[in-house]
Amino acid sequence: MTIGLRDAALRWLRGAGRTGPAGRRGVVVEIVEARGSVPRGVGTRMLVGADEVLGTIGGGHLEWQAIARARALAVSGAAADEQQVVALGPTLGQCCGGSLTLRYRPLAAADPASWPEPAPRFTLQLYGAGHVGRAIARLLAGVECRVQWIDEREAEFPPDATSWLPPHIERLCAEPVEAEVAQAPPGCRYLVLTHSHALDLALAEAILRRGDFGWFGLIGSRSKRARFEHRLTERGFDPALIARIVCPIGLPGIAGKEPEVIAIAVVAQLLQCSETERQYGPVPA
Repeated sequence: MTIGLRDAALRWLRGAGRTGPAGRRGVVVEIVEARGSVPRGVGTRMLVGADEVLGTIGGGHLEWQAIARARALAVSGAAADEQQVVALGPTLGQCCGGSLTLRYRPLAAADPASWPEPAPRFTLQLYGAGHVGRAIARLLAGVECRVQWIDEREAEFPPDATSWLPPHIERLCAEPVEAEVAQAPPGCRYLVLTHSHALDLALAEAILRRGDFGWFGLIGSRSKRARFEHRLTERGFDPALIARIVCPIGLPGIAGKEPEVIAIAVVAQLLQCSETERQYGPVPA
């Protein structure tokens, strides 16, 4: 399920009495059965209103037809559930080749409060609210994850953040920021990109001292990595633990120093790490 869809559905219902029938006539499209190769799995939902669509059941011709059908049902005011079996190849000419059963329900009858929250792909402490931190936070706004975005400088958080930050990204102004490392759950991911090398080093020490991180990325060049390795070794940290620091950050092969490019490469790296862990288990601490 798309992040925030349950809350959006509840807001639509709450607003129905004030803004007319739009909330009551919203239609939930849900995949209730899937066979073969399909774009999204069972439990995926999409919320369709007269002039807005939230979530996705896979895009393409399938979604285009489902939206049209949902809107027709909303206009008719139909109250009953309706199901539709769609063979993606024969019916729509799509290459997936599988088939889906879609359920159409009026939003008022769908009980969105009971919808499960999507399982997060990862939990991340993101240190730094500069240009790269902001670009990463914007990308993660649409990813199923849990993020604590931390900086000691309140003014560095973008002034419009409240308008686009979703509930799964918590903004936190704290000092000293390295104290927040102890509050993270085991297996947490850490991404350190602050304005200060001294602060980066203090955070690195706190993260390595815990030793139970799922992934630890540190912004910087290879020369910065070499300096940090030297300092951390001098302070008694296990070389094998130091070797797990990812620096420079970003998926290899994506070149560019623009904040948005770095953000894309880093978020891709986080997703790749999570998929590897899902398939093969966590990296031993």
